[in-house]
Formats: sequence, structure tokens, C-alpha cells
Amino acid sequence: MGERIVLVQGRGNNREGTDEEYDVIILGTGLKECILSGVLSVEGKKVLHMDRNGYYGGECASLNLNQLFEKFRTGTAPPASLGASRDYNVDLIPKFLMSCGVLVQILVKTDVTRYLEFKAVDGSFVVHGSTVYKVPSTSGEALKSSLMGLLEKRRCGKFLEFVGDFDEADAKTWKGIDPKKATASEVFKHYGLSADTIDFIGHAMALYDNDRYLTENAVETIKRIRLYGESVLRYGNSPYIYPLYGLGEMPQGFARLSAIYGGTYMLNKPLDEIVYNESGVAIGVKSEGETAKAKFVVGDPSYFPDKVQHVGKVASAICILSHPIPNTNNAESAQIIIPQKELKRQYDVYISCVSAAHQVAPKGKWIALVSTIATTDKPEQELEAGIRLLGPVDETFYHVRDMYQPKEDGRKDQVFITKSYDPETHFETTCLDILDVYKRITGKDMDLTPPKKDGGKEESEQ
Repeated sequence: MGERIVLVQGRGNNREGTDEEYDVIILGTGLKECILSGVLSVEGKKVLHMDRNGYYGGECASLNLNQLFEKFRTGTAPPASLGASRDYNVDLIPKFLMSCGVLVQILVKTDVTRYLEFKAVDGSFVVHGSTVYKVPSTSGEALKSSLMGLLEKRRCGKFLEFVGDFDEADAKTWKGIDPKKATASEVFKHYGLSADTIDFIGHAMALYDNDRYLTENAVETIKRIRLYGESVLRYGNSPYIYPLYGLGEMPQGFARLSAIYGGTYMLNKPLDEIVYNESGVAIGVKSEGETAKAKFVVGDPSYFPDKVQHVGKVASAICILSHPIPNTNNAESAQIIIPQKELKRQYDVYISCVSAAHQVAPKGKWIALVSTIATTDKPEQELEAGIRLLGPVDETFYHVRDMYQPKEDGRKDQVFITKSYDPETHFETTCLDILDVYKRITGKDMDLTPPKKDGGKEESEQ
């Protein structure tokens, strides 16, 4: 395991603390905020990073068993049958990393990989007709899959070959249809794919959580499917990797990066108010009677209740199991997607599962997290189909959280707010928000070019 960062409670890095001037003040130590802190620090910005909590990670925190019971069942001690509290690192947000995705590019670019260790996720699955199937991601896997009949396998294989060869800049690779003009639905129809095949490709490979993408330009869908396939080929059974000891390790890695470049960190630091000038532009924050000045302020939605709008709720269930999820080939870790049509609802249901293989639970225990966008006031019912796939469950912790997004882009008042985390079991949409906030702050795209190895070659592996 990579070295952990130790944070000072209240004042960080032995500096004067809040009574200073900074380039940026960042509020909240969730993954998004920590990535922005690390990247901006590397680029020479003087960063003050504060969190009202005494722990690290915000909504991305990983909890031990005692903390989990304290959060969801205050005053109740965990049963001894679950094992030692210290052996658990339970994520509140269910996310895997696409092995060729944007977050891995950021990790490689910033060299934060030196503080973290990852392990591939065993499998990616999709539910069809109440049965769990391995997601085919190549033409070869499509021909072997029991998810489709023989003719459909061949059509799907042809489509995946097209995706693998696709080059947006080379019309010769478009195979008779212009994806820049066609919708995703029209491209699928061009290859004669059935509604069921389209459903699993769109939701389990392109990772859309509803069907709006079908009427939109096809290029983005093709890129998403290609990313899925390339990520599978990188490590084997699934496109996903996951950090040892849980997602809580990742904010720590970026915080350490920021600290190396002079960033100041403070936990247990309450926010009194955001300080604005007479023009309504943020010029700092006040905490415990002290004011720290900055050129701009960044933070998660919880720090700016008057500047965000409510956009929905995420319902999730954290489940402790004593066995792998049935029908996943005894996987130590897995992702399962139940497409919306299977449940006749508006959004997909996601399941992520990890175990002792990733150092997040004692030997013989698995942690499954079922999540979806809640559309009723009965979240337990909305998660029932996912929980049913898990088999016997030792303990279940239900959690409903609100999703917010900023009302403005932040350029006018120099307050840049991240979005709440969605229920999806991957980080791609999360990274789009990080890149968007970075561009709003700096006016440029984040440079994700891999660093040069000795000898001038680019780094391609973490």
C-alpha cells in the first residue's frame, strides 16, 4: 500500500493558517475537490484546503465497521460475527475506475499512482430476463456469449468490430454510415441489432443510465463503447480497477500531492461565511473569526446552499455478505447493471461488490452497494430488485442523499462548485465534472498528456 498522508487538525503544514492570502481556497475534501487541489497546486497555485469534518473524503469517505454503525445505527454496536472493525473500509459512494478512463489519466499525469495500489475488478455483468450475464466486450466474446442467439452474436460481433476500428477523422472507418450525422439508434439499426442487444450495449458498455442517448449523435456512444472495450483489454475480465483499502485512499493521494507543492490542509475547520467584495465577487472565507483571502473559492455543494439547485436523490443500500454474489463465477469483486427496461423504471440500478481481495473487508465477507436515482418516496422498494440478486444478506444499511448542481458557472462571482455524486458505479461522469470545473477556473482544458519517462517516452501504465 502507498504511504498515507497525515493531516493536521485545525492548522496544516505548520503555517499561519487562515490569516493569510491564497490563490484558491477549497472547501470539502471529497475526491473532486482533492483532485482540483492537487492539480492546481502542481500548477503553482497557493492552496488552502479546509473541511468542516474531522475525517477525510467527504461523501467519498471509506468507513470502518464501527463508523458505519455509528453513521446509520447510532448507539448500536456491530455484531461480533462481522469481524474486526479495522478490517472494513466501506465506501459511501460506489465507484470503480475505468482502466483507460479519465481518472486513470489524471492519476498517471499527476503521479498520484505512487501513493496507491490497484487491483482489477473480476467481472462486469448485466441483467436480462432476471438472469445475470457476463458483458461481452469484443467480437470474440460476443460470439461466445449466452446472452444472444447465433445470428445476433454475429451482428453484435460486426458492430463491435466497427467500434474497434472507428476513427472519427477517417471516413473509411465509418462502414457506410456517417456517425457524425446519424443518431445512436440509427447506427444500431444499420447493424441490425435487436432491442435487447441495444439495451445491454447502451447501458452495460456505453454506461448510459437512461435511453435519451438513442436520439442523440452517435459519436459519443461509439467512443464510450470503445473506451469500455479498450479498458477490458488492458487487464482482462472487466474494464474496471479499484484501489486497495477503498476509495478513501484516493483523496489522500491527491492531498499528499498538493501538500508536496505547498498546499495547506485543515480538518475540523468550520466555515462561518464566504467573504465577497462590493461587486459580489468572492475574495475569501471566514472561519472561527479569522479571514483567509483568495482569488477564487472552490467547494462541494454542501458549502453553498444558496448557490445550488436540487436535481434529484440517490438511493443506496450498503450490504454485508458472507458469500460472493450468485451467478458471478464466485467473483471477489464485480459490477452488475440492471437496465431500466428490465425493471420498467426510468433509471438503471447499479451494483458494485468488493471484498477482502481489495482489503476492504475481512476474509469471508463481501461488501455490495446497490444504488439508483430515486424517483419515489420508497427507496427501499426501488432497490429491492438489486438486493434480491445478492442472495442472503448479513446487514443492510439504507442511505438516501440529495443531488445538487451549481446554478451558475462561477465565472461571475469566482465561486466554482462541483456537482453531487451520481449513483453510477464508475467515475467517468464524475471526471467530466472535474474537467469542466477546471476549465471554468483556468479557461483551458486540463492537460492529461502522460509524463515523460527517462529517455523521452510517454508513461502509459500506472
